[in-house]
Amino acid sequence: MEDAAISEMSYLTYLIYRVFSGAIALLPLPVGFVLGRVPGLIAYYLAPPYRRLVIWNLRIAFEGEKSPAEIRRLARAHFATLGANLFASFKLATMSAEAIAARVAIENMESLHKAAEPGKGVVLVLSHLGNWELLAQLVSNRPPGRLVGTVYQPLNNKYFDRHINAARARFGLVPFSRRLGFGGPIKFLREGNVACVFVDQHAGDGGVWAPLFGRLASTSPLAATMAVRTGAPLVSVAVYTTGCARWRLVVSDPLPRESTDPEQLTAEINLSLEKEIRVSPADWFWVHARWKTPRPEFLLVRYKRGVSLAPGFAASALKPFNILIRSPNWLGDAVMSAPAVRAIKAGRPDARVTVLTKAKIADFWKTVPEIDEVVPIEPGESLFATARKISARFDVAFVFPNSIRTGLEVQFAGIPRRIGYRRPWRGRAINAIVRDPKPGPITHQVHHYLAMARYAGAEIPSTPSTLAQAASFAPVQNPVLGLVPGAEYGAAKRWMPESFAAVARRVREQTGAQWRILGVDADRPIAELIANRLDGQCENLAGQTTLAQLIERLRECRLLLTNDTGTMHLAAHLGVPVLAIFGSTEERLTGPLGPASRVLRHHAVCSPCFLRECPLDFRCMQSVTVEEVTTAVLRALQ
Repeated sequence: MEDAAISEMSYLTYLIYRVFSGAIALLPLPVGFVLGRVPGLIAYYLAPPYRRLVIWNLRIAFEGEKSPAEIRRLARAHFATLGANLFASFKLATMSAEAIAARVAIENMESLHKAAEPGKGVVLVLSHLGNWELLAQLVSNRPPGRLVGTVYQPLNNKYFDRHINAARARFGLVPFSRRLGFGGPIKFLREGNVACVFVDQHAGDGGVWAPLFGRLASTSPLAATMAVRTGAPLVSVAVYTTGCARWRLVVSDPLPRESTDPEQLTAEINLSLEKEIRVSPADWFWVHARWKTPRPEFLLVRYKRGVSLAPGFAASALKPFNILIRSPNWLGDAVMSAPAVRAIKAGRPDARVTVLTKAKIADFWKTVPEIDEVVPIEPGESLFATARKISARFDVAFVFPNSIRTGLEVQFAGIPRRIGYRRPWRGRAINAIVRDPKPGPITHQVHHYLAMARYAGAEIPSTPSTLAQAASFAPVQNPVLGLVPGAEYGAAKRWMPESFAAVARRVREQTGAQWRILGVDADRPIAELIANRLDGQCENLAGQTTLAQLIERLRECRLLLTNDTGTMHLAAHLGVPVLAIFGSTEERLTGPLGPASRVLRHHAVCSPCFLRECPLDFRCMQSVTVEEVTTAVLRALQ
């Protein structure tokens, strides 16, 4: 019953179309052409989704070339031209080939004849320019003794499909449905005939990602593949609107064949297509999501055909695909998200990555070379002020934090694709949902972020590390060692200050090492206690450094002895060897990553508890002894 209802609706739609197009066909061709401009302009004003799509496409194509006002004028001209050509096509479908020929000026047709001279077939590369149904004129001007066929995508409405094919057959076109495969067109070409292929529409997951107007677009490799397999030359044909019910059909010289690789040849075809569109931009079919962002895998490394550039086209010349990363708000979490950011950046050659972050950790992101821009959120900045900062700038956004506000930031900024985990109260703010992992063994927090990159199509390393690069330390006398005795989360994460002091004294006595105490302002009392026990023979910088200064002081350290802190993760990221003491938290979840990192921990029955304060006897931390920490530090220094 449902299929029958769909069929009836399809037939009703077809009948309405036939009645309407038949009425327009009764008008003289010039009258229909002029009349068609009116509904075209009405559609520009009354169909906002299509107007926005056309303007979006035009901005991509002519970024830096045309002003916003020029783009709007071009969009209006396109809608008017599209309407005029649509109405004209209704009349053209009833006219004789001779009457149509009087309206079409054909240029360089001898190029097609010359290309067919050796007896090989010819692949005609077509696009939706001007009144593209006039391409049927190629049949009456075909090389002697050759047939002209066209590869087409069947329409979902079978009545429309039959009607259009019948109209094309009236001029002698041989149709080849894509659904039946490409054996037929290949054979047709090898018999010396001419095969027409449209190349300018979005090709989905099976396409080659090749630049068009400098922006990567999924492009069908069919024309290039047919040419490579049969040895047929590629000849491009374009139709331009030149006046009231007047058109110009231009045949190009055969495209240069600098490559026999179908993917690279497809990229060359796109360059040729761009030149044709630039001749008359209002004529091309912009009402089509040509630069559609794949869902969900818009990072392109896992696609079968991948990215292909024409010879001589540098990846640096690609227009950027703008990606926003909304950073976690805590330093340690931000560092653990860095591998995901690297994977995202490596996902496509045109990726431009911007990080939106709390100002207090902005300096960390400046140490990550894959980041192109850091946008800080200042203390007290409103949600709307943040959204304005990033409005109309990005193609996609990754929202690493789970809060409602971070989702609203990117939603209010109008970013079309917003990736994150499903969390309460932000269902609409995040429109590309990453599934939470199924219950199982504990996995490191780094995988929480990597899963978001994987969802978007990134390749994920089997052993991810937060290390930006491996640090190299030459043996030196009296090395500088870092010490972080605090932990912002709470006292349950802090090893005893007197134990830190005892280790520092013993190591200094055996190696001559110089200790540098680091931490935030709240760590001053603990840091002063340790400094006093070391008779002041240390550098106490607790509460005295900005994040940028902390980074520089860490780079100078030969080793960092620390609790489970954000500074621990930062040091690992900088390549500084880390010795971390864990108790109430779980190193499998938040331990420092990297081959130079080690965790000291003795499991107690009650750990990990993840509490801020220990309600018992602090046994998890008490079980880690001064002797074993001292031994671990000395071994690390060796």
